[in-house]
Amino acid sequence: MERIGDKQAGAVVADAPVPASSLGLTSLGLTSRVPTRPNEARAVGLASPGLGDSSKPGTAPAGPVQPGAVEASSVSGDLIEQLRVLEEMKSAITALQARVAVAFDLAQRAEQGEAGVPVSERGSGVGAQVALARRESPNRGSRLLGLAKALVLEMPRTLAALKSGQLNEWRATLLVKETACLSVEDRCAVDEELAADTGTFEGKGDKAIVAAAKAAAYRRDPRSVVGRASRAAAERMVSLRPAPDTMTYLTALLPVAQGVAVYAALCQAADSARSSGDAGSGVVPTRGQVMADTLVERVTGTPGGISGINLDLVMTDRTLFQGDSEPARLKGYGIVPAEWGREIVGSGQAATLKQAATPGQAVASPASGPGQAGPDHARTPDAELSVWLRRLYTAPASGELLSMDSKARLFPTRLRRFIETRDDTCRMPYCDAPIRHIDHVVPWRSGGKTNLANGAGLCEACNHTKENPGWTSKTVHAGVHGGIHTLEISTPTGHSYQSKAPPLPGHRPSRT
Repeated sequence: MERIGDKQAGAVVADAPVPASSLGLTSLGLTSRVPTRPNEARAVGLASPGLGDSSKPGTAPAGPVQPGAVEASSVSGDLIEQLRVLEEMKSAITALQARVAVAFDLAQRAEQGEAGVPVSERGSGVGAQVALARRESPNRGSRLLGLAKALVLEMPRTLAALKSGQLNEWRATLLVKETACLSVEDRCAVDEELAADTGTFEGKGDKAIVAAAKAAAYRRDPRSVVGRASRAAAERMVSLRPAPDTMTYLTALLPVAQGVAVYAALCQAADSARSSGDAGSGVVPTRGQVMADTLVERVTGTPGGISGINLDLVMTDRTLFQGDSEPARLKGYGIVPAEWGREIVGSGQAATLKQAATPGQAVASPASGPGQAGPDHARTPDAELSVWLRRLYTAPASGELLSMDSKARLFPTRLRRFIETRDDTCRMPYCDAPIRHIDHVVPWRSGGKTNLANGAGLCEACNHTKENPGWTSKTVHAGVHGGIHTLEISTPTGHSYQSKAPPLPGHRPSRT
């Protein structure tokens, strides 16, 4: 870091200084603001090969520095200065990424126009390509592209503040979000009024920035702000995301009246249950615990909450029957502890096992060993939970599930469930959305087969993206001969990205 701040304003690559202009730092306005105290940085062990003194590239400290050799205040001050400048560089690079993203969008639209793509379809897939380049999910890539367009085309002063480091990416996003309901002209006017590049928000927190943006937006167009609030009800939704220790966050976005009513009903039920509860029954649950239990019971209709609901839990036979510690995998959540998986399965052991004959559905207990998929089911009926054990077979070398082909165009139900178990989430690189479509890797119209090797689980958005002009996909390793099932996605620019099926519980890849 010290070499970036020397008088040549260079960065070090392979033990040799490189002019800052070759990295685009000069155009970002950062070269004159980097601290220049390399000796102090070496004193605390920051120097390393390629980051040493400008006269001796690649040199490292000769030995430990004696206490008191450098004043602690100057060393600490230099480190804080470097953190500040690096933060400004991050903001400036974000501004440059925004400009590049907008330029890429324009270039793609021009190329699609030359290829005869209808005007209404131009720009399709651009957000997904931005996401792949930035190693983000397609949803995140679309939002980053929208942010870039707003900053570059409609909010130049906010972009200038981002470039100079007065705003970071998150706070620039807040300004864009709070002005999204305005017309282009009004948004530009609000951007001019706020004048973020003049230090308006220096020392301000997120709430102050949001409040200033909301007030300015309301002054410009109060009707649009009110209309935005009325349209927000259409965005109501429920989402689920993992939490630590086999817990989840169940979130509901509701209109304020409905949300308050739901919460009040749960509070009332909890207070009533606690007031009429038996004090001698043991540990008294907290108010929050009673509210959570009431929510589960009222939504699912059962106290346990999982009767009649299919929970796809995949674990090894050793974990289930022999007490092995190999974790299991729960569809829609991810990895769960082995003991938790055994408790879920064990909750239905009260009755006698009955053999069932429905073949091919991948739900639990993959066993190591070669062979074809030979399902063997057992059912344990119980008042609250019915447990179905479906035996799966994996290849010993790769852990890949084994299955059969189908001559139909649509994937049969058993094969769909098989692929869902193998892929777990959407197979587009960096996307972990739930699987909605089972798609042919090589399209059926192009001769693709309906089998395990040519099938992949995708979310709805990624499946539609893959159908845009210029996008292609193929299977690199089919998986049925010992390799991990690997997809290769190619974008219209010629860039390729690979996606491997996640390992199933119990599989330990060879390191030889």
